[in-house]
Amino acid sequence: MPNSSRLDQKTCVPCQGGIPPLPIDTAQAMLAQVPGRELIEDGIKLRRSFAFSDFLEAQAFAVQVGAVAESESHHPDISYGWGYCTVVFYTHKIGGLHENDFIMAAKVNALQG
Repeated sequence: MPNSSRLDQKTCVPCQGGIPPLPIDTAQAMLAQVPGRELIEDGIKLRRSFAFSDFLEAQAFAVQVGAVAESESHHPDISYGWGYCTVVFYTHKIGGLHENDFIMAAKVNALQG
């Protein structure tokens, strides 16, 4: 796959709303590009939980995710605790998934190497 089509190499574009969310079949097809992710809540959100050996590693990862989210101006719901960090993406303005959610999911996956 050339770099120009890799999701982790793309940049989020501002979503102003007024567009429909991705159809569930499109979202399901895009899952192959973000390993470890799953669609939840009838396909309107994209979730992955990451495992860590302790609380500090999970917290450090959550901070890294926050930094990437801030740089792209596309922010997930993040929860973490001892040994885990769960990251959920969806586009609030359209009430579902947008390509930006998959771009961010790929960028977060890349943090794990």
